Amino acid sequence: MPTALLNPVLDLLTLRATVTAAEPVTARMRRLRVESDTLTGLDVRPGQQVRVLVGGLTLRTYSVWRYDPSGAVELCVLDHSEGGPGASWGKSVGVGEQVRLRKPEGTFTLRPDAAHHVFVGEETASVAFGAMLAALPEGARVSGAVETESDADRLPLAHSDRLNWLTRGGTSLPDAVQDLAPEPGGIAYVAGEARTVQAVRQVLVRELGWDRRSVLTKPFWAPGKRGLE
Repeated sequence: MPTALLNPVLDLLTLRATVTAAEPVTARMRRLRVESDTLTGLDVRPGQQVRVLVGGLTLRTYSVWRYDPSGAVELCVLDHSEGGPGASWGKSVGVGEQVRLRKPEGTFTLRPDAAHHVFVGEETASVAFGAMLAALPEGARVSGAVETESDADRLPLAHSDRLNWLTRGGTSLPDAVQDLAPEPGGIAYVAGEARTVQAVRQVLVRELGWDRRSVLTKPFWAPGKRGLE
């Protein structure tokens, strides 16, 4: 599409914003803060995501780590070491650079009134989990399992002492959920690699008796595939 036609289309589909902070937050994640007047006063629910234009016309999806109603979104971008456009953008984008993104969206969100909350996932899920956990009151009933490559990859999550932290190569997430054996009646948030998400869901529904409607799933990625929705 000619540039003269492309820019108006992008202006309709995306918001313009500026990177105002970029810093390491774990061994393989950078926290990026992007600000724009067009991000002011949005109805953002914990767990939602934004789609960012990372190169040419390539969109990549990132969970919202924090939202500031005064007009800022914070993301935590994982370096997959894949060499793709999303990884390259996440490693190289700096303060002062302009970005285009869509408004926060998505239905993989916190259900605040649930009797208890079970979180299961790995690094790609932990950003959404961070927003959800931060929105829960101190007395909320929380459990779950989060897997990372190493201890240095753990994001600082609220209620983290109530989660089982796993290191990749040890106990798998489906096995960890079997061991945890959370009682039905709450809400489970399961996200990350697509096949693992499906396996954890099967443990909860088929083996532990959870109503499948109480298991919220979000496959963020699959081997050889990018940008799952």
